[in-house]
Amino acid sequence: MSLVEGPPTVSISAAAAADHHHHQHHRSSSKRKLDDYGGPNFDDDDEDYDREGDVSDLVSVRMRKDEPNAVHSSEDGRPFPSSAGSSSQQLDSRVSDAQSASYGRRSGRAGPTRSPSRLQFFIRMISEGKNLVIEADAHDTVKSLHEKIQSKTRIPLFEQRLIYRGKQLQWEQSLAECSIQNDAGLQLVGRMRSTEHPHAWQLIDDMISMVCRLCRGELVHSAPKDIKKCLTEYFSGTPKEDNDSAASYLQIFMSSSAPAALVMLYASPSKQNKEYGDISIKLFLSSIRTSLTKLLHNQCAPMLLEFCKLLRRFGHEDPLYVACRNALGSSLENIGNSSSGSASSGNVNELIGLQEISIFVDELTNRLESTLSAGPMASDVRDFTAFLLPLRTAIDEKVGSKGLIPVLLNERDSKHPSYGKEMFLYYIFDNLLRKMDVCLQQIGENSSGKGKSDGDIHTQWSQYLAILKELNSISKLYEGAEQKFWTVMMLRKSSLCSLIVKYAKRTDDHQWILDHEDVLDFESRRHFAMMMFPEVKEDYEELHEMLIDRSQLLAESFEYIARADPESLHGGLFMEFKNEEATGPGVLREWFFLVCQAIFNPENALFVACPNDPRRFYPNPASKVDPMHLDYFAFTGRVIALALMHKVQVGIVFDRVFFLQLAGKCLISLEDIRDADPCLYNSCDQILKMDAEFIDSDALGLTFVREIEELGSRRVVDLCDGGKSIVVNSKNRQAYVNLLIQHQFVHSISEPVARFKQGFADMLCRSDLQTVFFERLELEDLDLMLHGSEMDISVEDWKAHTEYNGYKENDSQIIWFWKIVEEMSAEQRKVLLFFWTSMKYLPVEGFRGLASRLYIYRSSERYERLPSSHTCFYRLCFPPYPSKAMLQERLHIITQEHFGSSFGTW
Repeated sequence: MSLVEGPPTVSISAAAAADHHHHQHHRSSSKRKLDDYGGPNFDDDDEDYDREGDVSDLVSVRMRKDEPNAVHSSEDGRPFPSSAGSSSQQLDSRVSDAQSASYGRRSGRAGPTRSPSRLQFFIRMISEGKNLVIEADAHDTVKSLHEKIQSKTRIPLFEQRLIYRGKQLQWEQSLAECSIQNDAGLQLVGRMRSTEHPHAWQLIDDMISMVCRLCRGELVHSAPKDIKKCLTEYFSGTPKEDNDSAASYLQIFMSSSAPAALVMLYASPSKQNKEYGDISIKLFLSSIRTSLTKLLHNQCAPMLLEFCKLLRRFGHEDPLYVACRNALGSSLENIGNSSSGSASSGNVNELIGLQEISIFVDELTNRLESTLSAGPMASDVRDFTAFLLPLRTAIDEKVGSKGLIPVLLNERDSKHPSYGKEMFLYYIFDNLLRKMDVCLQQIGENSSGKGKSDGDIHTQWSQYLAILKELNSISKLYEGAEQKFWTVMMLRKSSLCSLIVKYAKRTDDHQWILDHEDVLDFESRRHFAMMMFPEVKEDYEELHEMLIDRSQLLAESFEYIARADPESLHGGLFMEFKNEEATGPGVLREWFFLVCQAIFNPENALFVACPNDPRRFYPNPASKVDPMHLDYFAFTGRVIALALMHKVQVGIVFDRVFFLQLAGKCLISLEDIRDADPCLYNSCDQILKMDAEFIDSDALGLTFVREIEELGSRRVVDLCDGGKSIVVNSKNRQAYVNLLIQHQFVHSISEPVARFKQGFADMLCRSDLQTVFFERLELEDLDLMLHGSEMDISVEDWKAHTEYNGYKENDSQIIWFWKIVEEMSAEQRKVLLFFWTSMKYLPVEGFRGLASRLYIYRSSERYERLPSSHTCFYRLCFPPYPSKAMLQERLHIITQEHFGSSFGTW
């Protein structure tokens, strides 16, 4: 697709432009004379000059036009063909060799003998008295004369006016009709034209004049300052209120071909000029970000594209080219955002052209492929994503209504031009996916210990998720591509999950992978869920402080948590028990454990423990005996969320009927209540399995009612309208069981569940994520996050994660200590761990999942003293007891369940 036509493009001699600006510096910006376009190429033989010459000698300008997209036309309204040609020809014509256009080159050269009707005359450029020698036949029209002038000077036809003997020549007249004699002199003048923003034109003209002077070799000490002033003043003058006027204002930069002028400066052989050009272009890029609104960033896309096209000749690795490409990519992202999240191909093509975008996509793909194993740069991946979006959208818009694009080509056919751009993205997808498969395999080998060390390879993984996300998006366009993509992801599941845990960020869009839960494991699901919480802050000025009396633990904790503004709890917690010195993370972990034990204590009637698993709880339907029970459920939701946020294992888990409702699933099945009420489960199971004739005989005497007990009294409630009169039979028994389960485990606890959800949502980054949080987890995942490891504590793992201060590993006291721990029961080990760390349950990863290693310190206390701990720092301290028996006696005391209600010091 072609670029949108802007103002016509013409060339200017750098030297001529500099002279013109030097001598006519203060001319009115409402008028541009024709010699502003530069010197003509006098030799017809020179039309094929090298247009790929040194860009440092080149600069271009565009005609000022009140209507940049107006049709080129003569005064009688007839359209003229554009002299710009294709986009590549436009670029070449804008950067012609200025030094080859030497004025008057032909004046001393003998020409061939002319026929009698052949005329030679001179075209005088208005400001400097320079002449252009033209030959023509007497019967040639004035229009053909204008075309000859255009071929030599590249001045557009519609801007030319020829004056002879004080009169303007008309296009349709012949030279003979105009009475033009041999060796006559004609004057070439430009149109008088007004402009909407004269000061902006003057600023850009002044800047180009300065550039031309520098490129001519003039020493201008104030050049950097002057160029900066022009650019700064130009951008600061952008209209703020009227976007249409602002767009017209910004178009001046392109119409004057300022990008080509600045690139000419950057391409100068002079090191100083190159530095000036680099600084000026970077100032242009920064001015877009700082001086323009985001709505106007779109209008800068053509300018950025122009810079990229001109700078591309210096190589794809050129820092300034990369900076301009980055800025163009950001502009495309902004276009996408302004199009409701979709980079409409129409919007993009209107500004810069999809064909241009495909060049960048191909370029960035090649770069990604070459750097994938070593680690692609974040800027390259970001640009790849930005440029890919409008191209992918365009293909989707073109073929989307016809369904997926069939992929029938073999690799040899992929280069065939007849397949068009629809297949262009497929080959990008196919090549990158194969290379990503290799990279994911290497990650798996590294994780299993077969590859390089963990630190050597991790940094190169950081952009892989972003690349995979783009490949997934492309795969949705082609038949079989999506299945191919997810087959590779399943094959490399462990590597993918490692990437998620290490590199998935809160600010990223993860929906593409969350929709495919089969490629996720516990750690990746947990990581996604934890990102819904705000990050715990360690700034003490923002901590929510609590001072709690142990004897009033639940009531005072309720006041501190339930009455607090949710935002204040997002900043972190600072916990201290009254009349105790200890503070810090260890005390906070202890508080979480103790307050959860109190909340879920059956004596408080808030939750019911499952008969077969006392760790599992669900809301008590009879909790309404406490008039504040709903407030306590909201409080519980906050506490559980905070425990998860602070990664504290509290030793309780939820029953399935509770978990499903938290995840927004209110249809509870018979199997779901197996743990919550084994008795009801067995009864319902038997009803469903009984002989149909037995059920139909009404031997059970069941109707659609349920008997419930509230505050010591029993009452009967209908499970449906008229339930008392509906007898349970073989045809409706399934409906009866379903209604019975729904009433007991959904309707009766709907209010407590809703208030728990509300409290939990208060602690998330966004309250609407509450249901999503539980949807993304399995019940077993939440068990591990809340309760921790189900495994008995491994003494070997404990030893491996313990360091010593004042002791050595082979000291008698250390050897005795581990012998004694090995002989302890599982419960005693938990109590010792709690005494040491304020944690009774380890994370699912075991000791390696803790925030730090554990420490045993040698203390200088007397032997009669018991061991002490600094739970914040995971330190256990004891003196060098003289015997194993004494050490065992001391450890036995501190591992009693009732011990340590206020143990430890800070």
